[in-house]
Amino acid sequence: MTSPARSAPASRAKAAAPVLWFTGLSGSGKSTIATRVHQALERQGVAVEYIDGDALREVFPNTGFTRTEREEHLRRTGYMASRLAEHGVTVVASFVSPYRESRDFIRKQCREFVEIYVSTPLEECERRDVKGLYGRARRGEIKNFTGIDDPYETPEHPELTLDTRALSVDQCVARVLARHGGQL
Repeated sequence: MTSPARSAPASRAKAAAPVLWFTGLSGSGKSTIATRVHQALERQGVAVEYIDGDALREVFPNTGFTRTEREEHLRRTGYMASRLAEHGVTVVASFVSPYRESRDFIRKQCREFVEIYVSTPLEECERRDVKGLYGRARRGEIKNFTGIDDPYETPEHPELTLDTRALSVDQCVARVLARHGGQL
């Protein structure tokens, strides 16, 4: 019989789980799709955690929207996601994450980083905007709003691109799950 001290390293040696990083403009559909992927993985019995940008901002309300503040926020979040993944927890994360540099930093932290670009034109995101954020940004009431007065740097080589004009939410979820043979 092995001692608990000897069995502990074996449990740490299990394979890291993936970090599924959904990125796209506000209103692109990333949170809707990510939530559904999270639910599907839970039903499959996968150890999974969902991290949403809006929810984290509620917990940390002083997180700003300048480039520096966003990058710092994403570095922290990416590090947290990488730690969960190292312990076998699949992470489903939904963040605008507008800068390639931030996403590349997170990619380097994770053994298996799956960048999922939710590709939706700005005009469609504005049409879907139930919170009125784009209108407020266009009137100058919100500063540093991605897509209006702050850039969104489109991923150059995402592992998966989901065009929400051409695909339903169900089809997007199916594509994410199919990426790893139906299970992650």
